[in-house]
Amino acid sequence: MRFKKDEMKLYGISGLGADKRVFQKLSLECELIPIDWIEPKQNETIAAYSIRLSRKIDTTEKFGIIGVSFGGLVAVEMSKKLNPALTILISSAETSKELRAIYRLFGKSGLINLIPTKLFDPPRGMANWIFGAKNKQLLNQILDDTDLVFAKWAVKELVNWKNDEKVKNPILKIGGTHDKLIPGKGNTKLIEKGAHFMIVDRANEISEIINEWLSQ
Repeated sequence: MRFKKDEMKLYGISGLGADKRVFQKLSLECELIPIDWIEPKQNETIAAYSIRLSRKIDTTEKFGIIGVSFGGLVAVEMSKKLNPALTILISSAETSKELRAIYRLFGKSGLINLIPTKLFDPPRGMANWIFGAKNKQLLNQILDDTDLVFAKWAVKELVNWKNDEKVKNPILKIGGTHDKLIPGKGNTKLIEKGAHFMIVDRANEISEIINEWLSQ
C-alpha cells in the first residue's frame, strides 16, 4: 500500500466561490480537512494567494491536497511549493494547457476587468445547466453565499493562469465526460456522463476511485 490511510490527512480546496459543502458527500478512508477561502489581496496572483492559503496546512505531518475546479489550480500551486505526499484534482487542470483555449484568449483580451462584479452572480437556471447539477438546491445555496468580489478575482486568475509545470508528487486526476467547464484531459480518470458538479452528484464513484488509488 502506498500510504497508510489512517495516517494521511487530505486538505480540501473547494471550487470557485464554493466552500466545504462540496465535500460533504464524499466517503474517504482518510481524514479530510476542508480549507476555508481567505480574502485575496488587490491584484494578487493565484501563486501568491496559494502560498498564503497554504499556511492553514500542517506540514509537520504527512498530508495530501485535494482540489476541485478552481481549487485544483490552487492545489497545483500549493503542491509546487509544499511537496505533499499526493495531490488529487477533481474537475480541474494540472497545467494551463489543459484549460479550454477560449479561457486563455479571454484572459489575453483583458475584458474581464470591464465586467461589473454583480454579473458574476449567474442566473440559477443557467448555472445549473453549466454545472450539470442534479443537486440544484445545494448548488443554488452555494451560489447565494458566494462572495462576488472573490468570484471575479478567481475567474480573472483562472483565465490568466500560466502554468506548464506538472506536479512532481503522485497525482490523481478525475474528470467528467460531460464537464462543460473543464473537460478531463491528459492522464485523467474519466467518469462517464460526469458533469462539473460531480463532486456532489457522483460522490460515491469519486470516493471509490480515490480510496482504491490510495490502496494501490
